[in-house]
Amino acid sequence: MSFDAATRKTFLRRYAEGPALLRRAWAEVPAEARTWRPAAGKWSAHEVVVHCADSETYSAIRIRLLLAEPEPLIVGYDENAWAQRFDYHASDPELAIHLVETVRAHTSALLERLPEEAWGRMGRHTQSGAYGTDDWLRSYGEHLEIHAAQIQRNLAAWRNR
Repeated sequence: MSFDAATRKTFLRRYAEGPALLRRAWAEVPAEARTWRPAAGKWSAHEVVVHCADSETYSAIRIRLLLAEPEPLIVGYDENAWAQRFDYHASDPELAIHLVETVRAHTSALLERLPEEAWGRMGRHTQSGAYGTDDWLRSYGEHLEIHAAQIQRNLAAWRNR
């Protein structure tokens, strides 16, 4: 689904503002609650933050592939497998948030410079099929909002345990 210019501008703003939401949500979590999991198979706030860093680095490559390559293949991944395989609790969450902030700032600057005709390019996602620049923007415009809310839900559950 293609965005009109106004909708795209809204999603670009949401994309740029996402890191601040993530940092605020993380800052609200007391140290003793950061690695607490709300249930078996659910991520802790710490794991959410590290996932965001991995996702952010990969998303920056995805949009560049969509913008620069003819018919790019966007490869999906199993985020739960990454969390386990890379032992997210062993990662520094402050470095992860800093990475999110840096990658988003760099990619936001790129996206703001794009002419309108750069949008609408398409590729194929290994898990969802046809995948274009506006699909990417919708997904990542919301991504950190979703995870900031997840951290807030974790905190509320930790307080009510």
